[in-house]
Amino acid sequence: MKWFNYEIMNPEFLWLLIIIPLVALWFYFTRNKSQATLTIPSIRGFEQKPSIWSRLKPLIVVLRLVAIALLILAMTRPRIVEVSTKTKTTRGIDIVMAIDISASMLAKDLNPNRLEALKKVAIEFVKGRPNDRIGVVVYAGESYTKTPITSDKEIVSKIISELSWGNNLDVGTAIGMGLGSAVNRLKESKAQSKVIILLTDGVNNAGFVDPKTSTELAKELGIKVYTIGIGTNGIALSPYYLDASGKLVFKNVPVEIDEELLRYIANQTEGKYFRATDNVRLKAIYDEINKLEKTEIEEFRYYNYSEKYRLLVGLALMFIMLEMGLRLTVYRSLI
Repeated sequence: MKWFNYEIMNPEFLWLLIIIPLVALWFYFTRNKSQATLTIPSIRGFEQKPSIWSRLKPLIVVLRLVAIALLILAMTRPRIVEVSTKTKTTRGIDIVMAIDISASMLAKDLNPNRLEALKKVAIEFVKGRPNDRIGVVVYAGESYTKTPITSDKEIVSKIISELSWGNNLDVGTAIGMGLGSAVNRLKESKAQSKVIILLTDGVNNAGFVDPKTSTELAKELGIKVYTIGIGTNGIALSPYYLDASGKLVFKNVPVEIDEELLRYIANQTEGKYFRATDNVRLKAIYDEINKLEKTEIEEFRYYNYSEKYRLLVGLALMFIMLEMGLRLTVYRSLI
């Protein structure tokens, strides 16, 4: 039996506490038989106010009951348990998130758009991997590293939250270069498990690196690639052109994702391909990847026990001695 950090080793002895009310009742109904009686015609000559000691006479019975209760509690062997833990990561995982930030990621088929929906889910994913190192690579017409693999999750989360589409990248989607940059981040990794999460909403139509070449390199280095195609099936409200003021104009256009290529990359590297058609499915995908890539952690627990039965026995003996002292002194002539 345990409450918080306090536990009782022998709770079955608690049933003995039933004795306390029974003994109390026995003392109550036999209180008059414990004293000698004297019959006389009149007690007028003996009348006087009862003293404080006579009024406190039931105290000796209370002392005995408390002593019995304390001894029963001592038999249950109560103790305080203090637990300290120490964890050791026995198998670390290095993860690089390769994220497509081309203009099409602003399509509004996910709420509020593909990129914002991804950022929210990706940050939750990062916070759920406290024992792993994570890096971020972004790509559109070209690719570059936003942050190398690091154990600082605050930095990674901040980088992801600040991702946005801009004119600093060429038009297009260079999947091969995005994957290549992610592989380059992991090639010197000493981790036992190396993973890339590659997300895109398009086809490989830019860059000078063939996606299959990057896939072969990842395979040779033992890097597992999970690929995610984001976007609804059919038509999506997507950026169509920039007006004279530089503002994006949206139009319903067909969604085109090279699922065959994404499946090939995943299959060749022993990963898995996913399709995210809405916010709920996108979150479920990252949750599944989180479960698939488990970090092995060894936990050591140290227990410190502080036995309390000695204190209860000491208190019980104190009450017994106090009762005996009162019986042999103050109440000697009354009992």
